[in-house]
Amino acid sequence: MANFDFDQAEGLRRMLAGPKPRIVTFLSATAEDDKGAMLVNLGASLARAGNDVLIVDACLHEYGVAQRLGVDRGVSLLQVARQECGLNEVIHQVPQGFGVASMKRGIGALRPGADELRRLAKSFDVLVKQTGIVIVDGEFGADDSFPVPIMDSSEIVVQVSTSAASITAAYSLIKRLSQQLGRRPFGILVTGASETEAKVVYDNMCSAASRYLAVQLTSMGSVPADEYLHRAARLGRAVVDAFPLAGASVAFRQLAGRFALSAMPQLGRTGGNTRFGS
Repeated sequence: MANFDFDQAEGLRRMLAGPKPRIVTFLSATAEDDKGAMLVNLGASLARAGNDVLIVDACLHEYGVAQRLGVDRGVSLLQVARQECGLNEVIHQVPQGFGVASMKRGIGALRPGADELRRLAKSFDVLVKQTGIVIVDGEFGADDSFPVPIMDSSEIVVQVSTSAASITAAYSLIKRLSQQLGRRPFGILVTGASETEAKVVYDNMCSAASRYLAVQLTSMGSVPADEYLHRAARLGRAVVDAFPLAGASVAFRQLAGRFALSAMPQLGRTGGNTRFGS
């Protein structure tokens, strides 16, 4: 009877807690500006498909989404943790159709103390429960850690291009992640590539990761090189809005569709590599 009561109580807690938020952390092994451009267009594509999307800029050193969209001068989640402002002041709605929040804007080289990091993590946990899909514009720190613990167990996607330098950097990043977080799947998104080129990159990375790291990789798809991406950026718009028939727009709509319909394999799940574009 004690076990039954425990199971009932645990089930009740889970129901009251509501659904687990969908958190996807994006890391990049591409040029500085590539990830920001990709996230803006992915966020806009998901929003146009009817999803409630929040992008959290967790970058300290990279050129993050908040800076790219000009909303990096507002308050940050760290200031919420310090009780300097309310949680409702952190989210900025942008014309592309989604919300943006900064995690640690303005702290520079300063490192929050242990108490502040706990409060930051708690503030982030509360924030993500208010949104359908949370995309984190992230960095994996030099100390092999994320700013908040929940990012460790989030879905993690590594963006890579077709260049040898990018592929090498992506593999090194995956190796660091697996050494710190243990055996688990990671997503791969290939940008600036045709489907054929992207498949070659993905297959080669899958083979190396499986053989040398015992790590499973999952294809998140690909986005081609497209001048319309740059034209849309100069207009301050998403390519799916400004140039809906462009090749990049088609790719982002497909990416958003796959992204919204299914999550990556569960942490710790074993099995073969997922086919490219599946």
